[in-house]
Amino acid sequence: MTTATKTVREQVSAEEWQARVDLAALYRLTALYKWDDLVFTHISMRVPGPEHHFLINPYGFLFEEITASSLVKIDLQGNKVMDSPHFINPAGFTIHSAVHAAREDAQCVFHTHSLNGVAVSAQKNGLLPISQHSLFPLSSLGYHDYEGVALNEDEKPRLVADLGTNRALILRNHGLLTVGRNAAEAFLAMYILEAACRIQVMAQAGGELTRIADPILKGIQAQSAQVTKGLGGDLVWPALLRKLDRTDASYKE
Repeated sequence: MTTATKTVREQVSAEEWQARVDLAALYRLTALYKWDDLVFTHISMRVPGPEHHFLINPYGFLFEEITASSLVKIDLQGNKVMDSPHFINPAGFTIHSAVHAAREDAQCVFHTHSLNGVAVSAQKNGLLPISQHSLFPLSSLGYHDYEGVALNEDEKPRLVADLGTNRALILRNHGLLTVGRNAAEAFLAMYILEAACRIQVMAQAGGELTRIADPILKGIQAQSAQVTKGLGGDLVWPALLRKLDRTDASYKE
């Protein structure tokens, strides 16, 4: 007599399963918006509960292949804490573990190597206040100097200090990072930051740039809350899930 193997959904709490579905959706959206870099870069999500456990992508999977069940549950050291046939890239969790450990509000940590993001990260003056899109990340943005591939544990405190209490971080010569209390917040922050970088790269191909005045920049945070009706990423997240469901709902599996 054989015993049926329990599915991942049957082994986890309802809260963890929802986190898995949301994170899988975030991976699929990253691929949909073409911010992925083959199997490289990571998005991590803290598992609800007192344990410092996290969900991250199985290494070697394209982001368009990620499902709720395929995500790997790990601890702050990158060790698996739940059986999985998949493995992760421990070095890829270096940045994420540093942020998760330092910021209780950083439930989701989103890192990309998008071409426009890397292009702006390589520019001496970083993100410029030249578009409405740029104002939102500029109101909560840090910079971290490049120290090579993120493998060194000693880099963690410097990265955390450079992020500070900000929602976004430009990793110079490397890419972009955003954090959020959930997948929706991290996605919206990345969407606007990525759009601002793309606009900047396009604008720089033209003539002289017009910078937005400092007083406008200083008032943008209050305006941001008005624009989203105080909901932030939660305003757009249901629509994004509907978009995914119309094309491929297998991220929920």
